[in-house]
This record gives sequence, structure tokens and C-alpha cells, in this order.
Amino acid sequence: MLLQVLIVGLFAVGCGTKNDNDDDSNIDKLSIGVVSYGEGANSLSKYEQFKDYIANKTKKIVELEPAYNELQAVAQVQRKTWEIVFAPPGLAAIAIASSQYKPIFSMEGVSSTQRSLILVRDDKPYQKIGDLANRVIALGENGSAAAFYVPLYDLYGMTLAQIKSAPTPKVALTWLSDGTVEAIAISESDFETTKREFSQTKFRVLHTSRWIPAGVVLASPNLDRNLLSVIQKSMREAPPDIVADAGYVPAAKIPNYEQFIKLVEKVRPFEEKVKQTPVVLVQPTPPVTTQINQQTK
Repeated sequence: MLLQVLIVGLFAVGCGTKNDNDDDSNIDKLSIGVVSYGEGANSLSKYEQFKDYIANKTKKIVELEPAYNELQAVAQVQRKTWEIVFAPPGLAAIAIASSQYKPIFSMEGVSSTQRSLILVRDDKPYQKIGDLANRVIALGENGSAAAFYVPLYDLYGMTLAQIKSAPTPKVALTWLSDGTVEAIAISESDFETTKREFSQTKFRVLHTSRWIPAGVVLASPNLDRNLLSVIQKSMREAPPDIVADAGYVPAAKIPNYEQFIKLVEKVRPFEEKVKQTPVVLVQPTPPVTTQINQQTK
């Protein structure tokens, strides 16, 4: 994850009245969104060069638009508000599967730390995930791959006393440190960069997940092909400092999301269940009459 998870969306605002014959390439405004966990001003400043560069290449007015968590980003994608999205893995899986977005670039972050961890305090007796049954744990917010969807998948089949939603990795580690929760889910990269702030507490990795694909830059199915071509060419040819700030890798292979999408789709039905107390992470068994009817069909 990214302590600063970046989501950049370019969406169109037409001039005047639009009809079916209008060319989307005439759109005159593009909006760039940034998800920054409350560090909006700092994150926005990183994208000033990218904003100016894209504005120059597309001849559009470009604006920076902050978003402060994955939940807001999921809503934007579901409404197809954004036309180009710099999407972390959880958001990318939802956008590709349910909103027909297309990956056009791989994002920075393909590394040995692209996994989810379930952490406990070292002074606790827990030795495996099953030991957390009927305990209080913390996950990240909906939309996060490493802090929400992947740990939910790994906890599948369990009953927990409560799941608390931590808005940031730092909050999650604070709760674990002070005993508010017994375990947390966090990306390996976030843990490496945040744990130094908690030198008085010793944490232990209880579980390490499967590898998570890198985030991707996505294009909306509604985006005009000519405009998309200009954006792709401009991003491929952008100066290295602009590319580094925006966080994509023009030459990198785009990751295959097929299996990860299946994982996310399996656990998305639990998005509302995590708010219940206790949290039962199993699918309900159909009534006996329903099972009999299905078998006779």
C-alpha cells in the first residue's frame, strides 16, 4: 500500500449541450484525484508537474481533486466519474470487473513487500489465524487490497467479536499497540515505513498473505479513443521525474488481474457484514427446501 495511495482520475466536463454526435476529444476539463490519507496538500504538490504536463499535451484545463480514502475512490469508479484512474489493487479489481475499466500502465510498487500482513503484539499468545476467533481485530477501509480484501479472504470461515475500521495504517498500529484490538491487517510496505514510530512496542507477524498484483493505471470505457491515445503517448514519453512522482512504470508489464478479481468478488459480499457484532465470515446456508429445489432442477 501505500501510505499515500495514489488514485488519479481524469473526467470530462463538456462545454455547452452535448449530443450523440459530439466528439469527446473536445472535452475541455480534466480532473486529477489524489488519495492521501489526510495529507492532501503534500500529495497534491507532488502532482503539480504531472498536472501541467498533461494539460500541455492534451490542451485541456487540468484540476487536482483530492480523495481521502479508498471508499471515496470506489464510489467514484462505480459512478465512472473518473476516466483515467491511478488505481491501487483493490480499487483496480473492482473497476475492471464491475465498471469495464481497462488497464493501460502498471503502477510503481511491484516489490517483495506487496503483500498483506496480520500482526499481533509479540507478548500475545496467538500462533495462527484461527487463534483470533471471537477477538477484536482492525482492518483498513473498503477498497484496500492489503488491509481489507485480502485479509478478509484469509479470515474466511471465522467468527470475530468485532472488526474495527482503521482509516490509516498509523491508526491501526496505534490500536494494536495500546490494546484496543488484538490484531490488525496492514500491507507489508506500510508496516515497514510506519513501525519506526512505535519503537516501544514489539509486533509479530501472525500471517503473511499471497502476493498482491501491482496497482494499474486504468482507462474508462467512456473515454474517447483519440484522447486516450494522446494521454497514453504523453505518459510513455513523460520526463523521468514526472513519471516517478505520478508513480507509474511505462515499460513494466501490466499484471494479470484475473485471479485477484475472483478473490475480491468472493469477499465483497462481506463488506456490510464487517459492521455487525459479532462478525460471522461465512456465507449463509440456504434453507433445506431451497437446497431440495435446486437438486431437483
